[in-house]
Amino acid sequence: AASMAPALQSAFQRVPTEHEEQVALFQWAEANEGEHEELRNLVAFPNGGYRPMTTAVALKAEGVKAGLPDLALLCRRGSKGALFIEMKKADHSNKPTAAQAEWIERLRQYGYQAVVCYGAQEAIDTIKAYLGIK
Repeated sequence: AASMAPALQSAFQRVPTEHEEQVALFQWAEANEGEHEELRNLVAFPNGGYRPMTTAVALKAEGVKAGLPDLALLCRRGSKGALFIEMKKADHSNKPTAAQAEWIERLRQYGYQAVVCYGAQEAIDTIKAYLGIK
């Protein structure tokens, strides 16, 4: 019975949250920015999450817009002005909202690379490909 425990444990492992995936991505970026300084230009937009109504109203008045991707790598590569990433859980249990899909399409129309990444590893792979890192 003891030999079944690891298999059972892995079958019931909790899927990391979007927050945890994004934290892992930024930890990777920070650990690698000495070798790839463009990673210092990786930024997050605090658009999502629950907020008290007064805060939400104030942020909207300041220009916060629903659906903007979670993060951006602000550096030009080829014909692309920047890379925007909408982060989702690695298990594909959540999909982009209509507002997120609209933003992604609009950013693409204006010359940016804009993608949805499912989990930190997919986001890391996308950033490496964008930067030409092997």
